[in-house]
Amino acid sequence: QVQLVESGGGLVQAGGSLRLSCTASGGIFSVNAMGWYRQAPGKRRELVGTITTGGTTDYADSVKDRFTISRDNAKNTVYLQMGSLKPEDTAVYYCNGEIMLDGNLGYSKYWGQGTQVTVSS
Repeated sequence: QVQLVESGGGLVQAGGSLRLSCTASGGIFSVNAMGWYRQAPGKRRELVGTITTGGTTDYADSVKDRFTISRDNAKNTVYLQMGSLKPEDTAVYYCNGEIMLDGNLGYSKYWGQGTQVTVSS
């Protein structure tokens, strides 16, 4: 059973920083691209950014130059370093990964359960 578990969310003041982690485990053969999404109350889930196995990143315009995604392939873990946080960054943050399971021939997307980030003004 594949699990993606996020951690590191919490309450932070505007201008502050926070680091989220997400680790995938459970019958994994290979992990391809990983990414972070977020969903604010009353809004649709939106892409924050993605990272390939080679470390190439892509970000939403709203977080460029403030957020950094990195990963540790050996640990099947992706990180989201958030800086210069704004109240509008408040949301539940979800990670996902394209994962191939042992004995499987293809990749499927799996999601974490989400972690709350609240930025106070």
